[in-house]
Amino acid sequence: MADSSLRLSGLQLDEPVVRALESILPGMAERTVTAITVAVPSYADAFSGRMGQIIENAVQTSLGIFLRLATRPEGTDAGTSLLQAVDGAYELGRGEARQGRTIDALLAAFRVGAQVAWQELSATAVAAGLPASTIARFAELVFAYIDELSASSVSGHADELATTGRVRQRYLDRLSQDLLAGETAATLTAAAEQAGWQPPDTLTAVLVPLAQTRGLAAQFGQSTLQLAEDLPGVDASEALAVLLVPDMAGTARRQLLSALGARKALVGPARPWMDVRSSYYRALRARELSQASGSSAVDTDDHLVELVLGADLEAAADLRARVLAPLSGLPPNTADRLTETLRSWVLHQGRRDAVAADLFIHAQTVRYRMSQLRELFGDRLGEPRTVLELTVALGLESND
Repeated sequence: MADSSLRLSGLQLDEPVVRALESILPGMAERTVTAITVAVPSYADAFSGRMGQIIENAVQTSLGIFLRLATRPEGTDAGTSLLQAVDGAYELGRGEARQGRTIDALLAAFRVGAQVAWQELSATAVAAGLPASTIARFAELVFAYIDELSASSVSGHADELATTGRVRQRYLDRLSQDLLAGETAATLTAAAEQAGWQPPDTLTAVLVPLAQTRGLAAQFGQSTLQLAEDLPGVDASEALAVLLVPDMAGTARRQLLSALGARKALVGPARPWMDVRSSYYRALRARELSQASGSSAVDTDDHLVELVLGADLEAAADLRARVLAPLSGLPPNTADRLTETLRSWVLHQGRRDAVAADLFIHAQTVRYRMSQLRELFGDRLGEPRTVLELTVALGLESND
């Protein structure tokens, strides 16, 4: 804590008056705690039993420090007394944050404490015959002291929340890494508990450029996980982040895609939360689709065929080469025309007129080309297995 700038000194009181004020501190501390529990119900349990006595002692000590400081001669060194009181208030604020209470309850307690303390202190001061100017200065110092403690507690509360937030974020990052690494159910459950994260039914992986993530996670709720470092399968130069968005299955998926807007996002499928790794890797495999989509998000559910066909690019190249081998010896232009015709013939299940309309050629031209293909492929062209292989191979060819 930084040194306090509060000036507590110069209250001219005779020694008997000081002793009289000190004598009422124990009872005043007890009544202060009672008043706080009445005015701030959230402290009723916290101040009960042995803890209540500890709080009374703390209040008495704090008020004693105040009296010593306020009655010391003007200009003398306050020593460590004020810093001890201010630091104590700072730690009190931190403790409130750790207990999950807002700062409002503590500030209300300070206000109530100040009112009770002043009522009792002023009554003793008046009974001692102190002049009005001294009593006014006394009131000024009491409330300035309480304000100083309140401000210190506010700082402690805020600092603890910031520290807690950073620690929890590290736990959430570790949970995200464990999910993407496909860790065991026991490991994931423990990581979720450590992070204070309530697992949803499903998670959906969304890959998005790092520069486009600002404010995005907040649109999907506090349970959304976000990771931008050490992404599996991603080079740092790609500058990508992943969001693991809870419960976006079914009709909610449209809301997700709408929220992504014009971001170049890749949206994996919804998966049970422990299986989100598969959603992540599907989004990764769709990166080439993103390049062809322009600025809009890519829903991998709409591109399952392309993803299946492109799952093993080496196998795809081998399949094309083997299945289309009968065309390999033809001149390039001829091979291209026949490949185009064969693809349309497969897609339209051999309907000549449909093929002609698709290719903008005469039906007789289709008949001529198909006769060439039958000469090249032989009887295999009518075999179901060959038709299947041609369908896949020509589908891959069309996506090059």
